[in-house]
Amino acid sequence: MGRLRDFEIKIFRRLHREAPASKVHRTAFWLLMLYLALSLGKFLPGTAGSIFETLSVLTFLLLLAACLPLVWRWVFGRLLWKVRNRLIVTYLLMGLAPLVLFVMLAIISLYMFSGQFAIFAATAAMNTELEHIATNNRDFSLHVAHVEDAARGTLKEITLPEIQDTSPEQTFFNLKVSVFQDGRQIGVLPARVSDHEIDSVPAWAKDRFRAVVLDHNKLYLRAIDIQELDGHRTIVISSMPLEKGNVDRVARGLGTITVMPNVGLDDSQSAEAVATRSEADKKLLKQEVRAFTITGGILPKPQNFYDVTVRFYAPLETIDWTTGKLHETLTQVNSRPSLLYQRLFITSLKIAAIVQDLLIGIAIFFGLLELIAFFMAMRLNRTITRSVNDLYDATVAIDKGNLAHRIKVTRNDQLATLSHSFNRMTSSLERLLAEQREKERMQNELAIAQEVQANLFPQSRVSMPMLDLYGVCYPARSVSGDYYDFLVFRDSALGIALGDISGKGISAALLMATLHSAVRAYRFAGEELVAPNPAKLGAALKSDDNEGGVLFEDPARVLAMLNRHLYRSTQPEKYATLFLAHYDGNSHQLVYSNGGQLPPLVLRADNSVTRLDCGGTVVGLIDGADYEQGTETLYSGDIVIAYSDGVTEPENEFGDFGEERLLEVVRRHRHLPLEAISEQVMHALRAWIGSQEQPDDITLVLARQR
Repeated sequence: MGRLRDFEIKIFRRLHREAPASKVHRTAFWLLMLYLALSLGKFLPGTAGSIFETLSVLTFLLLLAACLPLVWRWVFGRLLWKVRNRLIVTYLLMGLAPLVLFVMLAIISLYMFSGQFAIFAATAAMNTELEHIATNNRDFSLHVAHVEDAARGTLKEITLPEIQDTSPEQTFFNLKVSVFQDGRQIGVLPARVSDHEIDSVPAWAKDRFRAVVLDHNKLYLRAIDIQELDGHRTIVISSMPLEKGNVDRVARGLGTITVMPNVGLDDSQSAEAVATRSEADKKLLKQEVRAFTITGGILPKPQNFYDVTVRFYAPLETIDWTTGKLHETLTQVNSRPSLLYQRLFITSLKIAAIVQDLLIGIAIFFGLLELIAFFMAMRLNRTITRSVNDLYDATVAIDKGNLAHRIKVTRNDQLATLSHSFNRMTSSLERLLAEQREKERMQNELAIAQEVQANLFPQSRVSMPMLDLYGVCYPARSVSGDYYDFLVFRDSALGIALGDISGKGISAALLMATLHSAVRAYRFAGEELVAPNPAKLGAALKSDDNEGGVLFEDPARVLAMLNRHLYRSTQPEKYATLFLAHYDGNSHQLVYSNGGQLPPLVLRADNSVTRLDCGGTVVGLIDGADYEQGTETLYSGDIVIAYSDGVTEPENEFGDFGEERLLEVVRRHRHLPLEAISEQVMHALRAWIGSQEQPDDITLVLARQR
């Protein structure tokens, strides 16, 4: 199967087509290959070529059968792809198909009713002729009975004055009369009406008989009347053959009537017997039928296009003259609706004309209504397809990236609402993409800002012979508003800064950068104070072992200078909390000033706690604020804990994390390195926050006296 599939792929690849996937498609392909192969074999001479030709024909038929569903799919896939064509087919199936079926049913019904009415009219006309013959035959029988009674049974001929005095054109065509008295036939005068073909009365004959009889393969309108008078039995038989002239009179105003005496609907011969007849017998039978068939009447030309020929067959009840048994003879009537209409309204032709005109008017009115309905349906169809086409064009435009494309809406319906919704969706999509681009731009800028801010924090591990230091900051957002820094002045001097900017995000990060720059600037200002000579200043800037810490030995003064700088360079609502400290490694003294920051804690070796709360208000809020400073001596094992409000203020259902839990964690793990202590604090803090979002920036600075 794999090789066959590879062969299919190669063939269709050369044709620049996709290989067939469905079973029907693949079957058709291989039938085509087989047909081509067998078509080559039919050129072989002799029997082999005939066999190949037969097989190729059979294969071609199978190929056609396999291609039918493929052609069906292709045609309907192309024709019904558009919504317009689908709607048209839907209208045809829902509206036109029932209408066509109803019209066909009406036409078939009218045809059947017209044919039945034509048969009824022909039968009624024939019965009228038969009743006329029967009435005259009754009169003949009464006349003959009285004449024979007067003759006392010696009458050999009788004259019928009613016939003698009447022209044949005024009564019947070729009417014959037979008279029998006590079983003896009596001659009839004039001789032209004497029926010499009837030489006896059949045993089944009864009084007042009138019917169509079949006698020696000929049809007759025949009546029998029997009179009993003075012991004598008189029988009078009137007979008129169904010949063309008589049938013409019966079919007058109706069309043509064809009577086939030898063709009946009650033929007892089986279908097998008919099928086993030879061709000569069938031909002879057809000749006999044509010889005895009687056709009369004239079918006029149609008056209009719908005045079609109505052809109908029906059985005509006939009596076999020899046996008296009932026999059905096939009768055909050819007429037209105009003739039947005139026959139906023969007594009221004026009313019929009015009814006809009224029906024509109603038909025209209904036709106009149908045209109006068709026009309205086409208008509705156009509105639907136009809306769908506009939506399709809009989707193509959107797919190409033209988000400014809008659908022009001029209606007020559900499809128009859908178009408005599409326009709103496109507008929202355009806005969202713009916001996405703006967000990506801001994310890129935040990433750059985060990278820049990360460079503001100490990049290397700061260590002194007599003091261990560690600091960490976890922003609540991309960038942080917290700030910490370590400033090394000499091997034995160190500056510590920790601050928290009001607000979060970019504005807080910018103010944090400003604060960082200001602190660093005042550090370099201190270096300039101790090295006023430019040459000495350059050397001091190249070395970390400088005397710039002289200014930082007075943290309160630096806070006052920073307060004035931030107050005058930032918005009134912007401020910062800042803790500054100067550590002297020789004296182990920590000189600090706290500008509104949460007081750092000194966890002593004996587990007692000292709060570093000497200082003043926040930095940058009030101009000219004064700050105090304090001094603490650090002993071996003492740990300084400086933190922002993001460490102690996170809360859950049990309240804030708080200083006590912070001290408990540090106290429990104080023997660990500062980095490990910081990780334990962060672990406890995250466990306290749980699945909630980090509410604030978290900054923690630890220092331990060796």
